[in-house]
Amino acid sequence: HVQLVDPGGCLVQPGGSLGLSCAASGNILSIYAMDWHRQVPGKQRDLVARITSGRQTNYADSVAGRFTISGDNAKNTLYLQMNSLKPDDTAVYYCHFATLTSPFHYWGQGTPVTVSS
Repeated sequence: HVQLVDPGGCLVQPGGSLGLSCAASGNILSIYAMDWHRQVPGKQRDLVARITSGRQTNYADSVAGRFTISGDNAKNTLYLQMNSLKPDDTAVYYCHFATLTSPFHYWGQGTPVTVSS
């Protein structure tokens, strides 16, 4: 049973930077996109950034210019560099791999990020 593993929560001051990482516990094949989502209590989970197998990236308007997504399909790893963090970035961040074969979706367990002074 392959799982996505990401490290524990972090507290960062406004204006600070933080890097998130995510790695599969086993080998995942046929990945066509990897992305980060975030969710705050009582709200839906939103897409933050995506990178495709063709290395195309796209970002939510709220993070464009501040966050950078990168990843390695072959190594089943995903990263998110977050700069100029704001209190509104406070959320649980989830990594996600989308594949062409079952089970089609792999989710990390979530990493709480708190931006506060």
